[in-house]
Amino acid sequence: MAVLRRVARGGLAGVTGAAVGALAQFLLVVVVTRAYPVEVAGAFFTSIALALMVAGVAKLDAGNGLVFFIARAETYGYHGVSGYVRAALVPVAVVATATGLLLWPVLGVLALVPPAIAVADVLLAACRGFGSMRPTVLLDGVLLPLSQLALVAAAALAGLSGASLPLAWALPYLPVVALAALALRGRAPRTPYLPGTARDLWRHTAPRSAAGAIQAVFQRLDIVIVAALGGPVQAAVYTAATRFKVVGQLAGQGLAQAAQPRLVKALADGDLSRVRELYQVTTMWLVLATWPIWLGYAVLAPWLLRVFGPGYASAVPVALVLAATMMAATGCGMVDVVLTAAGHTTASLLNLTAAVTCTLALDLALIPSHGALGAAIGWAGGVLVKNALPLWQLHHRYGLRPFGRHSLAALRPRTWAAA
Repeated sequence: MAVLRRVARGGLAGVTGAAVGALAQFLLVVVVTRAYPVEVAGAFFTSIALALMVAGVAKLDAGNGLVFFIARAETYGYHGVSGYVRAALVPVAVVATATGLLLWPVLGVLALVPPAIAVADVLLAACRGFGSMRPTVLLDGVLLPLSQLALVAAAALAGLSGASLPLAWALPYLPVVALAALALRGRAPRTPYLPGTARDLWRHTAPRSAAGAIQAVFQRLDIVIVAALGGPVQAAVYTAATRFKVVGQLAGQGLAQAAQPRLVKALADGDLSRVRELYQVTTMWLVLATWPIWLGYAVLAPWLLRVFGPGYASAVPVALVLAATMMAATGCGMVDVVLTAAGHTTASLLNLTAAVTCTLALDLALIPSHGALGAAIGWAGGVLVKNALPLWQLHHRYGLRPFGRHSLAALRPRTWAAA
C-alpha cells in the first residue's frame, strides 16, 4: 500500500500539472485563432508541430532509459548513476544541436527548441528516476506552458505580426533547462564513472530511441500532413478541434511518470502481483480522470468549438472521433509503459511502427477528400493499433489485464486521501 500511495501522490501531482499545462495550451490556441487569420494560425501550429516532432526524435528516448537504470540502482545506493546521466546527456545534446543547426533554414528561430527540449527531458527524467516528480510538474507542467501562453498573448495584444509568435513560444525553454539542471544537481550523488555504463545504457535504450522517434512522429505528423495535403486552413481547424487530446495525453503522461520507476523495480524483483496491482489501479485512475472530460467534450463540442472563432464550427465530427478514440485508449491503461518497463523495447518499437504505418495509410487515403476529418480518422486508427498490440502482448506474456480485482482499490476514499 505504501508504494501505491507514493504512486498516487506522484500521479496526482502529475495530473494536476497536466491539467494546468493543458489549460494553458488550450488558451494559447484560443489566443492565436482569435488574434490572427486562420492561415497565419495554421502556419504557426504547423511549424510548432514540426519543431516538437524533431525534438522528440532528438531525445533518443534517453530519459526513459535513465529512469530504468536509476530506479534499479536504488538498491545499491545509486552507485554509478552520475555516469549514466552523463552517458545519456552528451549524445542527446550533440544530436539535438546538430539537428537544430541543420533545420535552421526551415524552422528559423524554432531550431533552438530541439536542443533545449531534449536536454531538459533528460534532466527531468533523471529526477523522476530518483523518485521526485516535483521538477517535472513545476517546470514542464506549469512554468513552461504558462510562460508560453503569457508571451504569445503579449505578442497578440501588442499587435505584433505572426512572425513574432515562434520566438514568443520558444523562449521559455531556456529557463526550464537551467532550472532542471539545478534540480538534478541536488539529487544525483557524484560517483565514479563505471566502465561499460554507456554501453549498458544504450544497449537497453537503442530500440526505445527508434521507438521514441516514431512516437514523436506519430504525435505530430497528422498536423504536418494536413497542412501539406489540405493547406494551413485545414491544419488550423484540425489543431483547434484536437487541442483537447492533450488533456488525456498529459494526464496519462503525468501518471505514467510517477508509476514507471515502481513498475521497473517490481519487474526487476519479479513481483508480478505488484505489477498487476499498479497496472489495474492506474488504469482505473486514468478512466476516472479523463472519461468525464471526453464525454463532456463530445456533448458540448458544437458550442466549445465556437471559442476558436466562426471558422472552426465545422470541426464537430473531428471532436467526436477524438473523444471516442481517447476513451478507448485510456481504457487500455499504460500498456506501452508496462511493456517497456518489462524490458520489451523491441516489441514496443514494432508496435509503434505498425501504428504509424496505419496512420500514414489512412491519412494519405482520406485527407485529400475529407480534410481534417480524414486526419482524425487516420490518427484514431493509429492510436487503436498502438494500444491494442501491447494490450494483447501483456496478456499473452504475463496474464495482465487493465481491469480486475485491483481496480476496486482505485475507488477507495483512503487511496485518494493518501494522495
